[in-house]
Amino acid sequence: MTAMDQDAVSLDGDNPAARFGVVAKRRGAHDERIARAGWLTRLLRRPEAGAAGGLIAALVIFAFLPGATALYSLQGSMTFLTLSAELGILATAAALLIIAGEFDLSVGSMVGFAGVVIGLVVRELGFPLWGGVLSAFAVAIIVGWFNGLIVVKTRLPSFIVTLASLFILRGLSIGITRSVTGRTQIPYILEDVPDPWTATIFNGHILGGFFQWMGEQGWIGMRSDGTPFVPGIPMSIVWCIGVAIVAGWILTNTRFGNWIYASGGDATVARNVGVPVARVKILLFIGTACAATLLACIQVMEAGSADTLRGTLKEFEAIIAAVIGGVLLTGGYGTVVGAILGALIFGFVQMGIFYTGIDTDWFKVFLGAMILIAVLVNNYIRAKALGERSAG
Repeated sequence: MTAMDQDAVSLDGDNPAARFGVVAKRRGAHDERIARAGWLTRLLRRPEAGAAGGLIAALVIFAFLPGATALYSLQGSMTFLTLSAELGILATAAALLIIAGEFDLSVGSMVGFAGVVIGLVVRELGFPLWGGVLSAFAVAIIVGWFNGLIVVKTRLPSFIVTLASLFILRGLSIGITRSVTGRTQIPYILEDVPDPWTATIFNGHILGGFFQWMGEQGWIGMRSDGTPFVPGIPMSIVWCIGVAIVAGWILTNTRFGNWIYASGGDATVARNVGVPVARVKILLFIGTACAATLLACIQVMEAGSADTLRGTLKEFEAIIAAVIGGVLLTGGYGTVVGAILGALIFGFVQMGIFYTGIDTDWFKVFLGAMILIAVLVNNYIRAKALGERSAG
């Protein structure tokens, strides 16, 4: 040891770690176990990094296309945010389930089935609207519990179990509705209901007075009757934000969130250390069914009717949004933020193609490319981050 090193060590003789650090620094040594990663590296290690970059790229690209003014207006922005929020509700629940290592392909059919339950209970049985909503959620809990129980008890792939549920629920929706009403839709659900405030919870707006004031100031567009084109923030956006906050908090700040990651990472190891894997997965299947029912309530209150085909392909859109957001299909990796970003990309591009006049037939081509690119980018980023951690 040189005289300079000896002097440095004597400055902190009671701290071995400090002595090692000083000596290592003097000798030019480097230990990656104690090295602090830069902010950019830490940012890229986030599961949602690729989705955030994709959303920024989409915002920039569409800004230079014809029709961008309408897309980026308050009305256009609220339209794509509403579309993204409805998907985000499903994507959030789907992300939690995928992180736990399972899939639910029945959520799209659950949207249609829950709407049918609301319509039949209100129009045919004469229940108030809130009774129809509670009935739909009760059915959702049963469906989710049934899906989860079959998966954990039989060890069958959830892909197969929920694919069967997809057809069963869609068939029940069509068969029951047609046998009772003679058609595949249930109209006039909101007519003469004794509790119209229930519809407002799912299809109302908040900050209406503020938007009215902005219209009177000339800051946003107004109709001829003196009401703004955008009457407020739709409740679908509020619900999506609430669901995302609760799910994100559960995933990152609770023991149950740790159980979700553990169940998807290695279920056998998780069971051996005491994680109730079966209970976790059943609860998450109930969560996806309830998320589908929440979306059904929003759509029924918005349209005033139920349709047996509503929710078609939503199960795939939810999974797509989660995957674009960095959730690995193998489980054990992902965030709620990523799922929301994936839903935003989905909604923004879909409305962006509409507003800019691009042939909408190309949307699915873009969607397929986005899935492939997102998976490749997320896998690369994850491998890069893990490689840096394990280097040396």
